[in-house]
Amino acid sequence: MDEKLTQYRKSETENKSVPELIIMVYNGAIDNLRKAAELYKAEKMQKGYETMEKAKRFVVHLYTTLDEEKGGEVAANLSAMYAYVIERMNFVQATKDLQTINELVDVLSNIKEGWVGLAEQVKSGKRKNGENMGVTAQKKGLSISA
Repeated sequence: MDEKLTQYRKSETENKSVPELIIMVYNGAIDNLRKAAELYKAEKMQKGYETMEKAKRFVVHLYTTLDEEKGGEVAANLSAMYAYVIERMNFVQATKDLQTINELVDVLSNIKEGWVGLAEQVKSGKRKNGENMGVTAQKKGLSISA
């Protein structure tokens, strides 16, 4: 079963452009943040904490795949934003503050929309696979899971 899941995930990402892969990572972070909020509301604190950890792993992945040399100011700004989001996630895990979760969902959703626009440009041929956006995406190492 595990091998079939791995194969499915691989086929799900193989033909995606870099921006599309990045959008998948954003979706993982946002979905897990929303799930954590639901768990905290239901007073399932340990499950909420674990789900916040999953959300954080997605953001850490975004943070660690930035290439500030190629991406310049855009990548530097994203780096600062990801560091801020990770710090706020730590705050949420300590305080269970639902308002902060909502703010993080908004922040990540807004940034994701920029990547959605870039993905559309790539599909229409206006930009080649998200090049020079300050992100390295090695499909072999990309793992997208909930």
